[in-house]
Amino acid sequence: MLTPEQHRKIQHIELYSRRVVHNVFSGAYRSAFKGRGIAFHTIRPYMHGDDIRDIDWNVTARTGEAHTRIYEEDRERTVMLVIDTSASCLFGTQTRQKVDFAVELGAVLAYSAIMNNDKIGLLVFSDQIEKYVPARKGRKHVMRLIHDLMNLQPVNQGTDLSLALRTVNRVLKPGTILFLLSDFLVPVEEYSSDITIISKRHDTNVIILRDPLEQKFPSVGMLQVQDSETGETTWVDTHSLEWQREFHQQVQLFDKMRTRTFERNNVDTIDVPADGDYIQALIDFFRQKQQRLAR
Repeated sequence: MLTPEQHRKIQHIELYSRRVVHNVFSGAYRSAFKGRGIAFHTIRPYMHGDDIRDIDWNVTARTGEAHTRIYEEDRERTVMLVIDTSASCLFGTQTRQKVDFAVELGAVLAYSAIMNNDKIGLLVFSDQIEKYVPARKGRKHVMRLIHDLMNLQPVNQGTDLSLALRTVNRVLKPGTILFLLSDFLVPVEEYSSDITIISKRHDTNVIILRDPLEQKFPSVGMLQVQDSETGETTWVDTHSLEWQREFHQQVQLFDKMRTRTFERNNVDTIDVPADGDYIQALIDFFRQKQQRLAR
């Protein structure tokens, strides 16, 4: 059961998402994610100016009158939001947790999809599949997705990206547009082979959720830190230049290996900035995607 505050937040997210999609993303999503081709629509009598290559000779022979095939864009696509709700995504040193950004981004992407007559679905994971909602159309369906995200109580705290990707590959038809939202704070080797497989079957896009503390740790002296997923704790001396240098090197190496894996598999990446201003990040993403398709 949602609290009044949660109801207000859902209404705010819905209104904000609809306004952003209408005012900012109009046409951008459609251009970035085109239909899958041209589909047969109907047959009608031949008219002057029709392409003779579209004449249906079987119908023409049967009726004694020239008929032509009419085609239309097969616009409809299926979009799947794959959202990480492990304990690390419940972390945040800013005004919101990383998972809050994921919910808002998911709502914006969902409204972008239904405004273009696409289906939208949801898969939520930790180190197990927490929830799966098959793709459907309509505002009521989007509201259900937002409601599910706001009301979700993850059972487990760990992260299993490989399980999420294998599940998506099993339940979805090829050609789905995937948006994978996670902080990706797991070793690349744990999911790289699954990314390779899934990127060959689906239009795969990853949204990296970040927090400033995960990129640059402040020098505050001795500090006890805890792994949010395993519960393990340790003491670190954040004043130590050696520790700071090692922390920085590890962050850079981690990012480099992840980026290399995505680039090798032609996976598009949206890097959500630490301040959570994801609108410009999405605008840049849609623009770059559109430019690549136009080449």
